Parts: sequence; C-alpha cells; structure tokens
Amino acid sequence: MADTTGRTALRARGHRATNALGGSRPTGGTRHPLIAVAMVLPLAFLLAVVFGGWEAVVTQASSVVGMLGR
Repeated sequence: MADTTGRTALRARGHRATNALGGSRPTGGTRHPLIAVAMVLPLAFLLAVVFGGWEAVVTQASSVVGMLGR
C-alpha cells in the first residue's frame, strides 16, 4: 500500500500558504482550458520570438499539415 501521508501533509501546507497570502482557490480546483491557453500563449509567443524559434514552429506546423493532408 502506498504511503500517502506525506503528500496529504504537503497539500495541506500548500493550502495554508495560499490562504495566508490572501489567495483563494476555486472550489472545483481546475481552470477552464481556454483560460489556460490565454495565459500561456503570450509567453510562448514571446519565447519563440526572443529565442528565434519561430521558424522551427512554422516548419513543424507545416510538416504536421503535410502529414495530415496525405
């Protein structure tokens, strides 16, 4: 049987820290997928432009489209 006592204690500690900092978590505990996409896309775009990965993204996307088109 797995020992889950440590994980439960860590989870409880995290909830206390969140509450102490004035934050609150939604009751469901999950975020809508569109909200998650809206949060990550600007950062992904910025990193792609800054590190010159935009060409690699375009190349990979065109490869995927080519494979799907077969």
